[in-house]
Amino acid sequence: MLRRSVSLALAALLSLASISTAPADSPSPAPASAPGPPFPEVGIDQRLGESIPLDLVFRDEQGRPVKLGDLFDSRPVVLTLAYYRCPMLCSLVLNGLASGLKPVSLSPGEDFGMITVSIDPKETPDLAAASRESFAARYGRPEAQEAWRFLTGDEAAIRSLAGAVGFRYAYDESTGQYAHPSAVTILTPDGRISRYLMGVDYAPRDLRLALVESSEGKIGTLADALMLLCYQYDPASGRYGALTLRLVRTGGVLTVLAMAVFVFVMLRRDARRAARGPRSGGAIAGGMPRAQ
Repeated sequence: MLRRSVSLALAALLSLASISTAPADSPSPAPASAPGPPFPEVGIDQRLGESIPLDLVFRDEQGRPVKLGDLFDSRPVVLTLAYYRCPMLCSLVLNGLASGLKPVSLSPGEDFGMITVSIDPKETPDLAAASRESFAARYGRPEAQEAWRFLTGDEAAIRSLAGAVGFRYAYDESTGQYAHPSAVTILTPDGRISRYLMGVDYAPRDLRLALVESSEGKIGTLADALMLLCYQYDPASGRYGALTLRLVRTGGVLTVLAMAVFVFVMLRRDARRAARGPRSGGAIAGGMPRAQ
């Protein structure tokens, strides 16, 4: 019976180990003839922990020079790189950001800053002002009209900032448009890159957790701290994922290990008893002599 229990415990352990290590999906290899992307140089190089150059100078919505560092204080900052005449993707990114932040109780300007910088050096402060009015209205917070900054700048400053963030883009001469990735970058109060949120749809939970983590303890509640115990940032996906499955797998493995140790101890105890032989009793074999 014990040998069978050992076999069952080892089988369960091997099964859990295979679940823990096996990939969730095995992507099919791309066909050899599949064409490559039209702009292979476009993408995101994640530079987590690195600092952006805060001495760069841009122009604000009124055309006044503004140093990037002057827009940082004790709050984390949401940074987006886009361009204001973009026909589609930039609007999706900025609308996705506004929609994702709308239900978050943290306040722009008070709890965090927001900066959008145009990657097109030909764009003007008038375009920046019009974009701020449009996207701040989509956000639906009155304070966003002042807190969300839309900047323009020259080629050198734009390239320097984009390079520091790892934001690789390219100009398409045939269409007069920019090919670029879609992402939001969350910065610490001193200008270090803390998180990237990828895509065009940003979950309010991800935005809040990214801001709380990037604030270095300056914003957030006890509930946020508990949430961060249950969710972990995944740089590959640019999202926060639940740790539930990992905890279940770990608990299962520990349970099976405990079962294996118990069975081993029981087997060892029985082996020792067998080695000692039957215990000798005080009665003589055959019993007491029968009385006459």
